[in-house]
Amino acid sequence: MRKIQIYDTTLRDGSQGENISFSLEDKLHIVRKLDDLGADYIEGGWPGSNHKDLELFRRTQGLTLKHAKMAAFGSTRHPRYEAEKDPNLKALVEAHTPVVTIFGKSWDLHVKTALEISLEENLGLIGESVAFLKSRGKEVIYDAEHFFDGFKADAEYALATLKAAEKAGADTIVLCDTNGGTLPSDIRERFVRAAKHVKMPLGIHTHNDSEMAVANSIVAVQVGAMQVQGTINGYGERCGNANLCSVIANVELKLGMTTIGKENLKRLTEVSHYISELANLPPRSDLAYVGKSAFAHKGGIHVSAVMKESAAYEHIDPALVGNARRVLVSELSGKSNILYKAAELGLKIDKSSAAAKVVVDKLKEMEHYGYQFEGAEASFEVLFDKMVHETKELFELDGFRVITEKKGSNESLSEAVIKLRVDGTEEHTAAEGSGPVSALDRALRKSLTTFFPCIGDVRLTDYKVRVLNSEDGTDAKVRVLIESSDGQDSWGTVGVSENIIEASWQALVDSITYKLKKEYGPHGKGSEAEKATATEPAPKHKTPVGSKHS
Repeated sequence: MRKIQIYDTTLRDGSQGENISFSLEDKLHIVRKLDDLGADYIEGGWPGSNHKDLELFRRTQGLTLKHAKMAAFGSTRHPRYEAEKDPNLKALVEAHTPVVTIFGKSWDLHVKTALEISLEENLGLIGESVAFLKSRGKEVIYDAEHFFDGFKADAEYALATLKAAEKAGADTIVLCDTNGGTLPSDIRERFVRAAKHVKMPLGIHTHNDSEMAVANSIVAVQVGAMQVQGTINGYGERCGNANLCSVIANVELKLGMTTIGKENLKRLTEVSHYISELANLPPRSDLAYVGKSAFAHKGGIHVSAVMKESAAYEHIDPALVGNARRVLVSELSGKSNILYKAAELGLKIDKSSAAAKVVVDKLKEMEHYGYQFEGAEASFEVLFDKMVHETKELFELDGFRVITEKKGSNESLSEAVIKLRVDGTEEHTAAEGSGPVSALDRALRKSLTTFFPCIGDVRLTDYKVRVLNSEDGTDAKVRVLIESSDGQDSWGTVGVSENIIEASWQALVDSITYKLKKEYGPHGKGSEAEKATATEPAPKHKTPVGSKHS
């Protein structure tokens, strides 16, 4: 089975993407994660450009990597310096990595306008730089920058630059679509020409400016590329680099070749999400293979077919890449969606009963009003229990009041007062917050913690408001989506109203109800004794109304 080397440049090329900035510790974590995944090369950065990359290479010298080789990145020597005296080449050597990757010019336009030297002199820069690094015992990867544009402008010269690197002893030559504008048919033709011209192993490095980076990488592999360079999640300058998550999955599952191996492939989704977290960017749900929506089904006909045969609407088993099938409930849902979702959530329903249709009809009515359950599966579960199992409310609201006060130029302060009952026992509590929803959230949790201590673990982690009919101005209906967490699990809930406080209240109540169901319901974590006494008030000190939330 043909082995394709995976060369990861997330820490260098990927970090050049807009809004991405990895700390030194982030980079070290990513190095370990990529090594565990089975990457062959990890490009740490450009040691001649900044202190952070220099420190990274110093720190990685103490790491014991199981598989990957660290690579330092830089350019061919400057025209003013001999190779032995070039600061950039010296920094690459002093990075003490087993591999050095350098780029050189393949496009005559760049030689004449950027370097302002002769074409022949550029060939000298390439050959001398590679030879110098080889003399220092390095594995040298030569990146032929702008090769495909250079080939289009002057094929003979572009090929001559590859020959210069080969003669000097480069271990691998990588053809780069640096501007990201080349189409797969041209990649194929020019790669084949290059492969006939040099004998060294060839690799591919593509950018995504025409949305072709992954396709171009795959085409290159099909015609002989032995190495693919790219980044996790396709991070990179402008429109990004080839997304290695897609490249790896396509090579392993579609081409029948090997990269990181089938076992490591199962960790691909985890690694994708891990690195997005360190990049402080939300994971893109629409990414192929690893995205949250990659195997999500919404249309009722689709769900019905998938339940009978997954291949009907899934090109692979999502488990192969560590992902999972998701069935969404919406106005497009049919009975199949409800049955699948209920089974997924462990909710009991008789398939032959009319209950599923009742839930479908209610969902469609609510979504017509403005509800959306795709990001609020906890609200769906609460609704399902109420309609199908007629579950009893664990607490009753007598009422709440929210006051916002602003004095002069000081920041405004909100206070919420709540009256509720649990099994006939009244609780009257107040709490302050930075805004009305914050105050209401704190007051609700503070009230219920008296009866249900587990509520103390719940925190609101995200809050989104969507105006549904903006033409109505301040009378517009809003949809509030809340994400909550108890430190172990996260769940989403939704509320809709013309009043943003009321919509927020709905979502907050669903969030608390879901937590209580998880803890004290039929399949909750608590023991039978705990469930039986769950609604008995715990000993407490009453909090005076109007006191500050602690």
